[in-house]
Order: sequence, then structure tokens, then C-alpha cells
Amino acid sequence: MEAKLTDHRPGRKLLRRLSKRSAVALILQVRDGELHILMIKRAEREGDPWSGQMAFPGGRMDPEDANGFAVALRETAEEVGLQLGSGDPCIGRLSELNARPRRGTFGMTVSPFVFRLDREVSFIPNYEVADVVWVPLEFLFNTDNREQMVWKIRGLDIAMPCYMYEGRRIWGLSLMMLDELMDLVEGRNPRRKAWRR
Repeated sequence: MEAKLTDHRPGRKLLRRLSKRSAVALILQVRDGELHILMIKRAEREGDPWSGQMAFPGGRMDPEDANGFAVALRETAEEVGLQLGSGDPCIGRLSELNARPRRGTFGMTVSPFVFRLDREVSFIPNYEVADVVWVPLEFLFNTDNREQMVWKIRGLDIAMPCYMYEGRRIWGLSLMMLDELMDLVEGRNPRRKAWRR
């Protein structure tokens, strides 16, 4: 898997320099012999467009952040209390995504970085995080677990793919990132582009 991530050429948004920037950390760990990925459930917060949703540790770029990688490290430390260091290698990155714009024309470019964690850790979630969850990739690879949901936006009902893991819905940008990761691991045609199943 690491070789596939290293060789992967992630897509980059053309207007990234004009948009707001953010980054997330997709953290993989073998737990009880099975590969898991770390996810958070965002706290319910008024004004947060991703309030209550399943996500990856991450957030907006601050002026003092040198780049997206620095954002992913800082936000992971702030949100879940995990300091990723030299012993926790970044094994690749995924394609940038554009979050729906709230203000401004160009929205927000999200850069996903993938890390491998080989040590036991404990988490100290901050006020932005309601829960920290290890999700087994085997659950996500099983297409029988993939469902459809209806996303209501501006008076429209849009069918969207999702997973329900232990009562938590995984969908949207997070699922797009997971689909690209799973496509890389399995060598499939990109699910993220078609967004079916």
C-alpha cells in the first residue's frame, strides 16, 4: 500500500492559490491485525458547516503555517492531542478537493495527507471534537456496507453514497478521500470520480 501511495500523483486544484486553504490527516494503524483509519466526529457547533459530521483531524491554514503538511500536523495536535513526529511517517497524499464555498468565489481547497502510526496513543479531544473513532478499512471495502442517503440542499434532494459505522454516518468530502485511498489500495478504477455504489 505504501508503495502505491508513494507512486500516486494526486490531483491539484488549478485555483488553489486563490482559494482558502486547509489540510487533513488520514492516519492509518494496524489494530488487532487489521488496518484501521482514524476519524473524528465533529462537535455540534452553530456556524460550523461540518457540525456533527464524521471527518479527519484537520482545519484551515493559519498565516504562520508554512504549508498544508504543517496544517495537518498542527490541527491533529490541537483537535485530538496527537503530536505526529518523525516516527509517524507521512506515506503519501491524496488529491486536493474543493469544499463548497460559503463566502467568496473560490471556496476552500482541502489537501489530504496520509500517515502511518505504529505506536499506541491516547487522545485528548478539544472542544471541536465530540468523539475519536478507529474505523476498520475492511468495513469500508465491503460494498454491502455502502448505502445511499438523501442530502437536502437549497430545496433539492440529492442522493449521496455513505456508510453507517456504529451509528455514525460517513459521507461527503471524507468519503471522497476514503474512496480515493481504497481505489489506490485495491488498484480499482476511481470511485471518487463516478461516485456510485
